[in-house]
Amino acid sequence: MPGGRGWTKYKARHITEAIVGAVTGSLRAPTTALLGRYDEDGRLRYAGRTTTLNATARHALADQLHAGDADHPWRGRTFSVGWGSREQLSVHLVVPEAVAEVAVDVARDSTGRWRHPVRLTRIRTDMRPDDVPLFGTAP
Repeated sequence: MPGGRGWTKYKARHITEAIVGAVTGSLRAPTTALLGRYDEDGRLRYAGRTTTLNATARHALADQLHAGDADHPWRGRTFSVGWGSREQLSVHLVVPEAVAEVAVDVARDSTGRWRHPVRLTRIRTDMRPDDVPLFGTAP
């Protein structure tokens, strides 16, 4: 095909789970969720951020959120607005107990985080944080 690439790019997406560690917006009306997974040493590692939550996901998540305390594993950490940005994201830390089912692109950065924003598909009230796959494991 003249002017075409000669190849086709396919994004591979998988459904998996992650723990909600913080949100943007407010606890009553979260806009996005910052997600994590525990590593082999039991530390909650930042794995990625969701796209903007739709109304259904926003309400379901808000019902599960409780403000994080001084012992939150991400206390003192900053999050950038986007890749390569120095602008800091304003977040509310939450008790890391809500589990979200998410659709993720399999691409990861060099630290093991999801390279692209993930889509929250539902809140998994039937799962505990210990049921979530470890950080760095597939997908």
